[in-house]
Amino acid sequence: MKRARIPEPYKIKMVEHIRLLPPEARRQAIQEAGYNTFLFRSEDVFIDLLTDSGTSAMSDRQWSALMVGDEAYAGARSFYRLEEAVREIYGFPYLVPTHQGRAAEHITAQLRIKPGQFVPMNMYFTTTREHLERAGGVFFDCIIDEAHDPQARHPFKGNVDLEKLDRLVREHGPDSIAFLWLAPCVNMAGGQPFSMANLREVARWAKDQNIPIILDATRAVENCYFIKVREEGYEDKPIKEIPLEMMSYAESITMSAKKDNLVNIGGFIATRNQDFFQAARATVVVFEGLHTYGGLAGRDMEAMAVGMREMVDDAYIESRVEQVQRFGQALLEAGIPIVEPVGGHAVFIDAKRFLPHLSQDVFPAQALAAEIYLEGGVRSMERGVVSAGRDPKTGKHRYPKLELVRLTIPRRVYTDSHLAYVVDVCRGVYERRDGIRGLEMVYEPPQLRFFQARFQPL
Repeated sequence: MKRARIPEPYKIKMVEHIRLLPPEARRQAIQEAGYNTFLFRSEDVFIDLLTDSGTSAMSDRQWSALMVGDEAYAGARSFYRLEEAVREIYGFPYLVPTHQGRAAEHITAQLRIKPGQFVPMNMYFTTTREHLERAGGVFFDCIIDEAHDPQARHPFKGNVDLEKLDRLVREHGPDSIAFLWLAPCVNMAGGQPFSMANLREVARWAKDQNIPIILDATRAVENCYFIKVREEGYEDKPIKEIPLEMMSYAESITMSAKKDNLVNIGGFIATRNQDFFQAARATVVVFEGLHTYGGLAGRDMEAMAVGMREMVDDAYIESRVEQVQRFGQALLEAGIPIVEPVGGHAVFIDAKRFLPHLSQDVFPAQALAAEIYLEGGVRSMERGVVSAGRDPKTGKHRYPKLELVRLTIPRRVYTDSHLAYVVDVCRGVYERRDGIRGLEMVYEPPQLRFFQARFQPL
């Protein structure tokens, strides 16, 4: 007998009302937003799949923890509770809290990168690349080639290609590399995980070259779930044990707690490098706040400590990732071209295959995200040429191989019924895809342009 699907390991005790604007109001909203989904008012959005960053629903235990937050400026109890949770879940002895992950990236880049040094990454992420280049670093993509092919079904498309790293060392020497900055569940590749075997091999290589590994651990636990279900030897391990092994191969991590950790704000640096810890602790005081709060209220740190322990509950993480898998399968069955296999936090529509009549220089993913909103009030986001930005040397657009629209699933927020509606919306857009026009950019900010750029239809 087939086992009944286990439902979400929680029940709903409070709801937030949402409303679907009529078509003409949606058209006015997208025009006022300059065809950029980041520029909507949230009340104009029906189903919000823009991001999973800070959009999770907190549990009753987390809301209770808010009430015991210690708001002392220095040495708050809440900091020490968070420090204890980081040691228990991630295994790092030293903690520097920040207001969110971007601040952890900024401090790490400023302290660890010398101008001209390479920073290999398993594909770029927008804010990480911005910070490393601001520090004078040079991004180097060391991800396997399959990650750039949306139809390749490699189970671990986030893996590092060691031949690419060897080539970099042969050409420039190990001293030219500041560190490896690797991400579990690579966002820009479609939420694709790396395997523990690959990380272990990379760690051996890095040790031989005396190059540290820093993980962007934002979605590490989702990656650990894929290791459990896809990698031999981990199927019987509880999820809580797998992050400890993963982190053992890294010297440090940067963290946006707004994803895995199930909170609405927060981040941190965690490390076993005492010199880096002392330098980061001194720097955080300049940019964020004292080293025992780093831009966070005590209540935020309390909720984060609880969220860390909830995220490694096996029932929770299975429910979270499998919901995304079902959503992706439903889109495939509706004929929508997506990145395969489906990742951990989002489903990514392949805009090149969805809109083959549009070239990348008319921003097909941006146009598609706008059309999905017009069709049914669903907010998504572009992950293509707009997000890739311009080459700082030539000033020309970068043209990534992947031109994607990200449908990101907030944790513990939407039901399968909501996502079934999104499938219907995407099917409606697909049926009229031949009539979709591209966009031209009419305003472009100097950095991270995808947040604030404005467009108009061609």
